[in-house]
Amino acid sequence: MGFRFRRRIRLLPGITLNLGKRGASVSAGVRGAHVTVGPTGTRTTVGLPGTGMSYTTLARPQAAPDRPKRRRHPVAVALALAVLALIVAAVLAQ
Repeated sequence: MGFRFRRRIRLLPGITLNLGKRGASVSAGVRGAHVTVGPTGTRTTVGLPGTGMSYTTLARPQAAPDRPKRRRHPVAVALALAVLALIVAAVLAQ
């Protein structure tokens, strides 16, 4: 079994900051329909609340063909998430 991490922080009504092992994303919407923008692209989800049925589409960002793909160092990602968490905690504490 692998290590999992996921944390949702409500920024405003209908807007959440999602933190996970692979990165951060922002979701906006209402019950039954929302849009999530993150490192893997833009995901749109529409569902029927209470039924467990939903439909999701994913629009992946187009990578520049002449730019090599960067590998993220796990320590740098963890440090960036820690700094982001401290900033969000400071804003929410005010």
